[in-house]
Amino acid sequence: MTHHIKVPALARVEGEGGLEIVTADGQVTEVRLDIFEPPRFFEGLLRGRQYTEPPDITARICGICPVAYQMSACRAIEDACGVTVPEPVNALRRLLYCGEWIESHVLHIYLLHAPDFLGYESGIHLARDHPEIVQRGLRMKKAGNRLLEVIGGRSVHPVNVRVGGFYRAPDASDLRGLAGELEWARQAALDTVAWVSAFDFPDFSRDYEYVSLRDGAGYPIMGDRIVSSRGLDIPARDYDSNFTEFQVPHSTALHSVLDGNRTYLTGPLARYRMNSALLPEAAASAARAAGLDGTCDNPFRSIIVRAVELVFACDEALRLIEDYEPPEPPSIEVPAAAATGYGCTEAPRGMLYHRYRIAADGTIADAKIVPPTSQNLRVIEADLREFAGPRLGMPRDELTLQCEQAVRSHDPCISCAAHFLDLRVVNRTG
Repeated sequence: MTHHIKVPALARVEGEGGLEIVTADGQVTEVRLDIFEPPRFFEGLLRGRQYTEPPDITARICGICPVAYQMSACRAIEDACGVTVPEPVNALRRLLYCGEWIESHVLHIYLLHAPDFLGYESGIHLARDHPEIVQRGLRMKKAGNRLLEVIGGRSVHPVNVRVGGFYRAPDASDLRGLAGELEWARQAALDTVAWVSAFDFPDFSRDYEYVSLRDGAGYPIMGDRIVSSRGLDIPARDYDSNFTEFQVPHSTALHSVLDGNRTYLTGPLARYRMNSALLPEAAASAARAAGLDGTCDNPFRSIIVRAVELVFACDEALRLIEDYEPPEPPSIEVPAAAATGYGCTEAPRGMLYHRYRIAADGTIADAKIVPPTSQNLRVIEADLREFAGPRLGMPRDELTLQCEQAVRSHDPCISCAAHFLDLRVVNRTG
């Protein structure tokens, strides 16, 4: 049985996604997550452009998480030029990023993932029977979007971000005017944790190598070091020495491994595993009440971790607003330098790496961007192999649905797809 469903967007991917499971004698022998993407050439587009341009150009890679691309770009370029922005500017960047975490996590939880657990085809179908649930999600998402608008100038592809800081700093009164709605959103996020923790989750766990940033300022949104659950601890500039991208025949999206052959996971499960002790008490207590300890190894339960991070993002935004004084000036000068710079931040879906080589005249000679979704493609295939094997006797429609849900558990950057996969199960005997 074969189904063909279009995929509207996957981070910097537009095209179709397909899954093929190959079995022989009742065993899974091959799993392929096919990504058919038209080339978008963002790294090529950046070559020859001025070093000040990547925050605006890379924001167009994704309409859901443009801030992630802007922040990783700024950090990499500032690293190349030997500049560190003042803490007030960095705090405003963190606040902007909180808005993105809120709107992105809410989108995934309420419209992309929860319908799987509740037996609905889409968030629209869920809204017909439970309008109050979807309305709660949309109101929380609006709170995140308002942060992006007030700080970034607009909620999609913000225009106020620049290398060195911001073109203008928002007035304190404008930000504090958002506090009431963020207080409501924090309580709604706590309610969301309780809601999703009651879902019926498949009994499935994986022994991942978790990879995330580590940030001395607390739970990582931006950070200075890359760490893993198996001992990795490196600065961002050592990324290319430890992580390798490579092409696979069935996908135009690159796969990624650690130290030559190790499959790894980035994203909320990894951030939580590596940094749960750094969560503020509101988020930590919500996690405990939801039955989470210091780790979560069931990818289907990642919806709970995202809800916990939603509590954190609201709490962190309120803290930063309370402490906010407009940075003066809102940006610092970043003179061009002939050098290579490296920057990582935590996009809602995981670690996002940028590298830029800048010439003495300020033009970009080379650029590399590694989004979290491409890093997780290999681990998604591994999940599907382990998940499908014991369930080959299930009705085909049910297996298809659960395999699609396994992919959606990782929140690949698909903005409006309720169904992601073509599932073809090919049985080869002998």
